[in-house]
Amino acid sequence: MARSRLGVPPEDESHGARFGLVTAPAPTSVRRARPDEAAEVAWLAATTFPLACPPGTAAADMARHVATRLTPARFREWAASEEHVLLIATDDETCLGYALLQRGTPDGEQEARVLREATGSAGPYVELSKIYAHPLAQGTGSSSALMRATLEVAGTLGPGLPLWLGTNGDNARAQAFYRKHGFAVVGTRTYDVGGRLHDDVVMLHGA
Repeated sequence: MARSRLGVPPEDESHGARFGLVTAPAPTSVRRARPDEAAEVAWLAATTFPLACPPGTAAADMARHVATRLTPARFREWAASEEHVLLIATDDETCLGYALLQRGTPDGEQEARVLREATGSAGPYVELSKIYAHPLAQGTGSSSALMRATLEVAGTLGPGLPLWLGTNGDNARAQAFYRKHGFAVVGTRTYDVGGRLHDDVVMLHGA
């Protein structure tokens, strides 16, 4: 299972995040993405990926990650895969957010050890690999709607399998968002971004 990090902007229900004077509407639905929507989801991924990167991450490293790992071809494969669930939040015209679940075992020994100790199982697990909302959609409820739908469909990848995620250890607001939806910190891992090491937390749902 490829190592990845999450970057869900925390919800602020008091106001919408703004770009100029424009605020995106709340989504009218959250559903599985179709393979023919891969290019639109990849565009959103390229827009939102920098939000999850640690401060100081080189632009070249972010661009390389987007160009090699967040391509339309990748999203097309994930949308069609039985090992993945790709969800989008949409207002029926625009993709406002997306989430990716995947079944398997972690590539990294640190998180694999943490999950074995926390769950008493050697896997497989379900990883909430990616969950992002467009900056214009922050504060509209899109992230919470996407998370609720994600939790509802996680069991389709394996009933009863532990659900986990990894996120930046310094991002207290993101961690608060995940705790609000039932995740708890069960350990840590070290994450390499462009040759720089960063500390992540490993969070488990229902722990």
